[in-house]
Amino acid sequence: MSYSDLVSVTIVTFNSGRFIKRCLESVLAQRYQNKEVIVIDNASTDGTVDILEQFEGRCQIVYNSENIGFAAAQNQAIELAGGDWVLTLNPDVLLFPNFISALLEAGQMDPQAGTVCGKLLSVTNNFDLPEKTLVDSTGIYFTPMLRHLDRGSQEEDNGHYLHHEYVFGATAAAALYRREMIGDIAVFGEFFDPDFFVYREDADVAWRSQLMGWRCIYTPHARGYHVRAVLPGNRRALPAAINMHSVKNRFLMRIKNMTGSLYLRNLFSIVWRDLLVVGCCLLHEHTSLKAFWYLAKNWRRVWQKRKAIMDRKRASDEYIASWFSYHPVSRPVPKARARVAARSRAARG
Repeated sequence: MSYSDLVSVTIVTFNSGRFIKRCLESVLAQRYQNKEVIVIDNASTDGTVDILEQFEGRCQIVYNSENIGFAAAQNQAIELAGGDWVLTLNPDVLLFPNFISALLEAGQMDPQAGTVCGKLLSVTNNFDLPEKTLVDSTGIYFTPMLRHLDRGSQEEDNGHYLHHEYVFGATAAAALYRREMIGDIAVFGEFFDPDFFVYREDADVAWRSQLMGWRCIYTPHARGYHVRAVLPGNRRALPAAINMHSVKNRFLMRIKNMTGSLYLRNLFSIVWRDLLVVGCCLLHEHTSLKAFWYLAKNWRRVWQKRKAIMDRKRASDEYIASWFSYHPVSRPVPKARARVAARSRAARG
């Protein structure tokens, strides 16, 4: 990797009018110059299109006639992108000026690092800072119940997460993906799985990339703000469609990526959580029962994706199992690799 690498920033909008202007301004103000910005609008009706028109001279913008979902629209943007790296961004993210360059620095530490993420901090719906600076994400981790959570979420930012670390994966709200990895782990030509439509597609990519031998590095030097709409505990405040996709995608991830060894290791935790999810759908969240019909109707296609992934699996069952814990798991990046990035940063002033 070199600092002449082209970075393609890909953003999907859907009724994102309250955020997208400031998001794009923060992207265009990045100190890293060799970048392109691609925006896919999923048929917004709230004035997002009017705002995007102001950026047409500086960004490549595609206006879809219908909402094809976050996953499919990101694939659409990635297909258009020419970068050596692809930075997926949510429209409700604001980047510090050195965000991209800091991610690229971390990416050079390890050629097997297919994903790089930074420290996202929480911000309100109006992009106002909270009284206390809270962490939004420093990567994602999985529990033995197969829940995926953001590392450090809602913790006060008081000096934690100051070192480069290997983590399980990155939130696609702001994740840098190596082009080589995108091609390597794509299934039937698709990086994000369009069956997910929205939500959990980044966790699916993280799991799949680990299975295929790629790593994810967290760097504390890349910082930004993120408006987090979905948090553990606020499920009842979310649209029914989001909750349905959440249930569907929980099981899609498992069908595609779970090995028998991992399932047996965490059998009690998985079954207990499954009973809770199914019971909630049966007793309260009836609209989410559509998730199980979707899985049954598309079982053959999903199983074909699983086979394609397992045929390319490189990581051992023991290695994958070591990442599943009730507490966030991370591993230090060797100091020699960290020094490479430090020297590069110093050389560039």
